[in-house]
Amino acid sequence: MKIAIIGGYGPSLINFRGPMLRAMKNAGHEVYGIAPLDSPDVPEKLAAMGIKFIEAPIQRKGMNPLKDLVALFALIKILRQTKPDAVLSYTIKPVIYGSIAAKLAGVKNIYSMITGLGYAFGQTSGKRGLLFKLVKNMYRAGLACNNTVMFQNPDDRDLFKNTSIIPQDKVTVITNGSGVDLGHYASSPVPQGDPVFLCISRLLKEKGVREFAEAAVRLKKKYPQARFRLVGPHDHGPDSISDDLIATWQNGGVECVGPVDDVREELKNCSIYVLPSYREGTPRSVLEAMASGRPIVTTDTTGCRETVREGQNGFMVPVKDIAALEQAMEKFILQPESLQYMGDASLEYAAEKFDVNKVNATIMQAMGL
Repeated sequence: MKIAIIGGYGPSLINFRGPMLRAMKNAGHEVYGIAPLDSPDVPEKLAAMGIKFIEAPIQRKGMNPLKDLVALFALIKILRQTKPDAVLSYTIKPVIYGSIAAKLAGVKNIYSMITGLGYAFGQTSGKRGLLFKLVKNMYRAGLACNNTVMFQNPDDRDLFKNTSIIPQDKVTVITNGSGVDLGHYASSPVPQGDPVFLCISRLLKEKGVREFAEAAVRLKKKYPQARFRLVGPHDHGPDSISDDLIATWQNGGVECVGPVDDVREELKNCSIYVLPSYREGTPRSVLEAMASGRPIVTTDTTGCRETVREGQNGFMVPVKDIAALEQAMEKFILQPESLQYMGDASLEYAAEKFDVNKVNATIMQAMGL
């Protein structure tokens, strides 16, 4: 079969969907990756995997109707030219416009993967409520074109059905996230010595980085030997963190180090992984930390709760609750003997539920591949 995968960010075809693309290619299918270029090495890296890259003018951020219309017509043209047997889209704009384009291009087998709901679903009233209603209606139009809709967790599936974005009888599949490559993120013993807490995230409020940093500042005063590392790019937008606030955290002892090319060294050198996000599809960074053999502290919310067996491989806290987060993190400082066995439990859970090979098999089965 000829399969087109549509994404909203070129490098994600390699970093997030690479194992899936290879699995499809190895199964004998002809695979196209369709996305904005974003990085000049994307076509070369995909070609090395046997995947054909086609650039599409999809704007990852913003709601510019004219640019989105340009993207829609570009996708229709691409799909009419390539004539795929199946289309799989992921992230919001590819799901909406890719699905509609596939329908208009005459593709019979159309699938989408909901990888997280993002800023638009953070609030259903006020100004953001208007954005929620708009995005909800756009999702409804796009997903009406789909044979099957895949979700990374059951909470998002239930939300889409209960808000009538998709009908109750729509065929859906739970994939357990995007999966994690247990070989690439090889486990290692938890380092001995002073604890190192790590959070890898874009510096956005809804990722919970404010809660992580403020809990870290409090704990640093009580336990100056502990280290707290916040790794990730400083995204600018309505949900971004101010430069002044980041400087305050740094003055309080938080190591804000910016983005890194390869997170494996950070994971290897940390003791505990923390992500107090407000909502996720399934947090990829947590899966990577689990595969690395690290205990987890995260929030009891959609997507995140799927990654923790409470008291076995980590702890969950309420969303936005800095005091509860501080207490959960402090447990590891006071009970360092728990680090290794909880880290081992994380690895075991990752292999059981989130192995990328199992996830990809679920996706391919849902697509009839």
